[in-house]
Amino acid sequence: MHYFVPKRCTESNKIMYHDRAQAQQAADQSLRERGAELWVYRCEYCGSWHLTHRDPRDSYRAVPLNQQLKPHSRKKGYKPRRR
Repeated sequence: MHYFVPKRCTESNKIMYHDRAQAQQAADQSLRERGAELWVYRCEYCGSWHLTHRDPRDSYRAVPLNQQLKPHSRKKGYKPRRR
């Protein structure tokens, strides 16, 4: 018995779709069969199309280095109380 094994991206290990329409069809099928909403995006490494569970409208926004949160500094030798 032979099973179809899809090609996978070497960087992200996600299934590679030849074009956007094929990836969108797989996303629609996933919504019908499993109720999982997926989005389509183009991979910056391999150039093919992948699916993701993250909404691209809520994507990660780059924060300038001078505005990033820094870890809470503590005095040298200070240990928090155990409860």
